Amino acid sequence: MGSTGELEDIATTSRTVKKLWRRGGQAKEQLQVLNALDVAKTQWYHFTAIIIAGMGFFTDAYDIFCISLVTKVLGRIYYHVDGAAKPGSLPPNVAAAANGVALCGTFAGQLFFGWLGDKMGRKKVYGMTLMLMVICSIASGLSFGKDPAAVLATLCFFRFWLGFGIGGDYPLSATIMSEYANKKTRGAFIAAVFAMQGFGILAGGIVAIIVSAAFNAAYPAKPYSEDPLGSTVPQADYVWRIIVIFGAIPAALTYYWRMKMPETARYTALVAKNAKQAAADMSKVLQVELEVEQEITEKRRGNDFGLFSKEFLRRHGLHLLGTTSTWFLLDIAFYSQNLFQKDIFSAVGWIPQAETMNANEEVYQIARAQTLIALCSAIPGYWFTVALIDKIGRFAIQLMGFFFMTVFMFALAIPYDHWTHKDNRIGFVVMYSLTFFFANFGPNATTFIVPAEIFPARLRSTCHGISAATGKAGAIVGAFGFLYASQSTDPKKTDAGYPPGIGMKNSLIVLGCINFFGMVFTFLVPESKGKSLEEISQENEEESESATEIRPQAGGHDIIRTVPV
Repeated sequence: MGSTGELEDIATTSRTVKKLWRRGGQAKEQLQVLNALDVAKTQWYHFTAIIIAGMGFFTDAYDIFCISLVTKVLGRIYYHVDGAAKPGSLPPNVAAAANGVALCGTFAGQLFFGWLGDKMGRKKVYGMTLMLMVICSIASGLSFGKDPAAVLATLCFFRFWLGFGIGGDYPLSATIMSEYANKKTRGAFIAAVFAMQGFGILAGGIVAIIVSAAFNAAYPAKPYSEDPLGSTVPQADYVWRIIVIFGAIPAALTYYWRMKMPETARYTALVAKNAKQAAADMSKVLQVELEVEQEITEKRRGNDFGLFSKEFLRRHGLHLLGTTSTWFLLDIAFYSQNLFQKDIFSAVGWIPQAETMNANEEVYQIARAQTLIALCSAIPGYWFTVALIDKIGRFAIQLMGFFFMTVFMFALAIPYDHWTHKDNRIGFVVMYSLTFFFANFGPNATTFIVPAEIFPARLRSTCHGISAATGKAGAIVGAFGFLYASQSTDPKKTDAGYPPGIGMKNSLIVLGCINFFGMVFTFLVPESKGKSLEEISQENEEESESATEIRPQAGGHDIIRTVPV
C-alpha cells in the first residue's frame, strides 16, 4: 500500500492526464468506434445490411424493366385503331411521359433525400423512401378509369412519386452501406447493394413470363393479323397491373428490418457528436465491446465547413466535379442503349413481328428476350465488380469500363451498315452485350460507390444525392434526346409521330464520344480502395498532432510518452 503522499501524486497526475487528453483526445474517443468498424471482420450482419439496403434497387430495376412491357400492353388496350396494320401503341408524347416521369421523380428524390439524410440522420429518412416506393408501386398497378387519359394520368402521377422514393434510396443506401462496412471489403459491399438491380431485372422477367404465360393459357386469343380486336383479351388489363404491383412485395417485406437498423456510427459520432451512443449501437450489431465514456459535444475546428464554402471547394470541389460529370456522361450512354433493344431483338429473331402475336404473347416474348440479355451481360458485370473492386480499385474499373464502352460503341457505329446484314447480326448482338457488361463491370457501379466514400460524413449523403441527380439528368437526356436523335434522316422512315433525326449510325458515334469524355473525367476521381472513410475525406486532417500520455506509477515515477491522436 503506498503512502498518502504517493496516492495524492497519482490523483494529481490522473487529473493532468485527463486535461491533456481533452486537448487533443476528442478524435481518439470518436475514432475508437470508427476504427472498430474499419477493422471489423465480415459478419452475418453485413450480409443482412446488403439485402435490406439493396431492396430499393431491386424495386428500381424491376420498375424500369417492367415499364417497357406495360407500355406495349397499354398501347394495345387503350390506343387500338380499327383497320390499322399494326397493334395500337402509345403516342410519342404519352410514351415519353410514362417513361420519363419516373426519371424526373428520381432526380428530385435524390437531391431532397440526400440533403435530408445529412440533416435528420440516415435511419429516420430510410423508412420513408421504402414506404413511398411500396405504396406507389401498388397504386401504379391500381390506376383507375377506363378512359386512356385517366389511366395514363394516374399511372404517371404515381410513377413520379415512385421515382421520388427510388431517388432517395440512392444516397441513403450507398451512405449507410459505406458507413457500416469495414475498409477492406467496403467497395464489394456497396457494389453488392447496387448489384441487387440485377436481381430486380431477373425477377421482373420471371414474373412477366409466368403471368403472361398463365393468362395466355387461361384466355387464348388469335394473333392481331387474324383478329385485331380479339387479339387483346379484356383480361390483358390485369396482366400489366399484376406485373407492376408484384415489385412492391419484396420491398415491403424488408421494411421491418430497415426500421430495426440502428443509425450509422459515423453519423452518430461525427455529425450528431454522440460517440457513446455510436459505440452502444455498434456493440449490438457487430458483436464487439466498445466503450466510450465521454460524449462529444463540441465541433472540431476547421472541419465544420459547409457545402458552399471555399474550404469545401478547395478540398472536394474537383472530386464533386469528377463524380457528377462521370455519372452524367455514363447515364446518357447507358439509358440510351436501352432504346436499341427493340432493334437487337428483332435482328436476332427473338421477337416475331407484333402483328403475328396476341397481347399476352408479346409480353411473354419481350420478357424472355430482355431476361436473356440481363442474364448474359448485365448481371455478370455487376458481380465481376463485386469480386474485383477491392482488389484492382475503383479508378481502374471505371477507366477500363469507359474505355471498352467507347471501343465497342465505335465498333458498332462506324461499320453500322455492315452489322445490318443478316449474316452479321449475331456479331452485333455480341458487341452490344459487351457494352452492357462493361457498363456494369465499370462506371455504372463505380459512379454509385465512390461518392459514398470520398466526402465528409456530414455532407456525404448530400454530395451522393447531387452526383446521382446529375446522373439522372444524363438519363433524361439519353432516354429522350436519343429517342428523337436516332430517328432516320429520311422523313418517310421515322417512327409514327417523330420528326427526322440524325440516324442510328450517327447516334452511336455520339454515344462513343460521350463514353470517351467519361474516361477523361475519371481522372478527377480519387482512388479510395483500402482507406478509412475519415482518411479519404480528410476529416482528421487537423488532428494529426500528438497528445502526451502520462502513466503514473505507484513507485512515484511517471512514464511519459507521446501517442498520435
